[in-house]
Amino acid sequence: MSFVKVSELSEVPVGKMKMFKVGEKEYLVANVNGNYYAIGNRCTHSNADLSQGSLEGNIVTCPKHKSKFDVTTGKVISGPKIPFIHPKIKDEPSYEVKVEGNAILLKTE
Repeated sequence: MSFVKVSELSEVPVGKMKMFKVGEKEYLVANVNGNYYAIGNRCTHSNADLSQGSLEGNIVTCPKHKSKFDVTTGKVISGPKIPFIHPKIKDEPSYEVKVEGNAILLKTE
């Protein structure tokens, strides 16, 4: 495992998130109060693109069924909002992020 530059700091301003692809894998990088975090970009329930969802504080909401994940840990906060169905969903994998100069680096698998 090694760190790979995925972006410049200016590409992910405070309160925003963006998807980056390294090889075949997608990562969601979020800026929460000036700190950068990375989790998997595909919802563990429906494989939806989390970068198309919304970020409020440290919680990303899936655009498809509204599952919520903590971008600082990858933990599931709440499952999908589907009437009468309550599937178990997995946490998102989380990845180490570091900043060097103006670059965001991600520790990839």
